[in-house]
Parts: sequence; structure tokens; C-alpha cells
Amino acid sequence: MQFASSLILQFVELVTALLLAPLLTGWINQCRAWLANRSAPPLTLFYRQLAKLFEKEVVLAANASSLFRAAPYIIFACMALTATIVPTLSTALPLGPAADAIALVGIFALARVFIALAAMDVGTAFGSLGARREMLVGFLAEPALLMVFFTASLISRSTSLSTIVATLGRSELTIYPSLAFAGVAFTMVALAENARIPVDNPTTHLELTMIHEAMILEYSGRHLALIEWAAALKLYAYSCLGLALFFPWGIPQDTAPTSLGLAALSLIFKLAIGGLLTALIETLSAKLRIFRAPEFLGTAFMLAVLAMLVHLLLETAK
Repeated sequence: MQFASSLILQFVELVTALLLAPLLTGWINQCRAWLANRSAPPLTLFYRQLAKLFEKEVVLAANASSLFRAAPYIIFACMALTATIVPTLSTALPLGPAADAIALVGIFALARVFIALAAMDVGTAFGSLGARREMLVGFLAEPALLMVFFTASLISRSTSLSTIVATLGRSELTIYPSLAFAGVAFTMVALAENARIPVDNPTTHLELTMIHEAMILEYSGRHLALIEWAAALKLYAYSCLGLALFFPWGIPQDTAPTSLGLAALSLIFKLAIGGLLTALIETLSAKLRIFRAPEFLGTAFMLAVLAMLVHLLLETAK
């Protein structure tokens, strides 16, 4: 009986991720419009776009292989899995033990490989251009993300996200200088990984600047809907990951209905604040040239390494 209820709660967390991910993207777009003094699109616009794409017919290139057809489903499954195993409503869910930080980076990398291979599969110039740029960003962002995880794992003595959240959430309010450096590095990596300004612009189709959009130009119909939904899930997963690592308060360690309800309200509130800050960063930042992206992500890596070194030095000084 307890196992069945745990599976239901895990399913609830998955449904929550699937529903809140488009809402988070719509909220960020609204905030960006308000900050730019423009008319804001409705929050439900992303849902309408997905519904419209699911109704449209899929058009495939004549030389598209089975990899090109299967990639949207694999990418969507990977992003749904990451959004599910990141602790959001509770740390006591069935997939909690599987929420290992290193495995999470591997799932993100798996989705990146498939979208890059699918972009090059048809053989268009834009697809190959976007795939090369995406792999460049991933090659630089993944080490920085791992260093951020290692800093948090040194504090909790575990690479399990559930253990990290439980350790940081139940500890007294303590200032960790290492987490301050790691937080800045994680923010930079999250912006790059989710094709946000200053590394990429999700609203552009300029051939000299686009990365993510260049890889999905050949998709249409339900395939494009799955990829766009997966991109929203990736942004949601990174947002929840940042909240779990740096603002873990409000994530319970049990599955009581009252605790889950409060956790859901806390999650929505923190995502709203995070979405507003993301829109503010994008509004105040300028799009970098693609050749400046290594410098941006190299800075993130150095900050993440500095965070780990600061923690080790402070631990040695005690």
C-alpha cells in the first residue's frame, strides 16, 4: 500500500513538471515583455502553441533517418526524467535514490547528443552549424556543472540530490561562501544550457547567432511540439535544480499531504521569483558573440572550481 502511494506521488511530481514547465516559460516571456515595456503575451500561449503543433501534420525530409524520427521522443523522455528525479515536492519519493548528480549530468548529455545527431542527420547547413555550437557549449558547461555538484557534495558528503537537499534544508541558517561562488557559476551554466541570453537568444532566427533554433528548423508537427516541450522541461529542471541546491527550504522529507501541499506552494513561489530574475538578467544583458561563449563558460568553470577550493580551505582551517 505504501509503495503504491509512493508511485502515485511520483506520478504527481511528473505531472506537475509537465504542467508547470510551459507555465514557467510563459512567465519568463511575460516578465521580459514587461521589463522591455512591451505588451506581454498570455501565460497560456505556450500551451496553445503546443496544442496547435500536435494537431499539425509531420513533414519529414526525404533523407531523414529513423534517428531523426526517434530523437524528439528520446529527448522529451530524458528531460521528463530529469524533471522528475530532481527533488521538488519531497525527498522521499521512489526515484529519490536515483537522483545522483553525476547521473543527472549524463542524462542532460544524452539528450544533447541526440538533438545534435538529429540536427546533422538531414544534412542541412543550419542543422550542422547549430549542432557544432551546441556541442561546444556542452563541452564547456558540463565540467562547470560537475564542479558545482562536487561543491555541494562536499558539504553533504554525498552526490545524491535527495541527501544534499536534506542536509542543507535541515541545517541551521549558515552562510557558505563556497555556495555563493557555486551559485553564480550555476546561474551562468543554466543560462547557457537553456539557450538564454547572453549565450543564445530563444526568440531569434538569425543564422549568425542561433544555436538551439538552428538544430530544430527541420522539425514540424508533433515532433517540434515534443522538442519545444522538452526545452521547457529542461528550463524547469534547471530551475528546480538551482532551488534544490541553493534554496532547499520548503522541500519536505516526508510524503504527508499537508507537507506536499506546502511544498507545491513554495515551489510555485520560488519559480515565480526565479523566472522574474531570469527575465531581468536577460533584459540587462547583451547577446555575446559566439566566440565569446568559451570565455563566459570558462569563467563559470573557474568560479565553480574556486567554490570547491574555498570549501576545502575553510574545512582545513577548522
